[in-house]
Amino acid sequence: MSRPGRDDAPDRLYTVTQGRSRSGPDNPFDLVTLVVAECEPAPGMQSEHTAILRMTEAPTAVVEIAAELRLPVSITKILLSDLHAAGRVSARHPKAAFPDPDILEQVLVGLRNL
Repeated sequence: MSRPGRDDAPDRLYTVTQGRSRSGPDNPFDLVTLVVAECEPAPGMQSEHTAILRMTEAPTAVVEIAAELRLPVSITKILLSDLHAAGRVSARHPKAAFPDPDILEQVLVGLRNL
């Protein structure tokens, strides 16, 4: 019985990553890292690499790329590491907008007054 969203062919995943099960130690990717293509796909590229470059013309999160490719996140990170090492994609973490501490203090005072 197959499970939806799972690749039941582990040998395919082994081939896609050329036998690797982890990306390198300097891997800049986590689930929310935004990936942006730095170039167009080149002829002869692996189909997954081509798909990644096409979908990251605009900043796209790693988790979205994995979902679109229907691959596990760990496999997607390996593919992204390959592209990053080749200079074909760049990675950046989304900027977190932290609220003003004064506003938080006012909200806390308001809640206490309830």
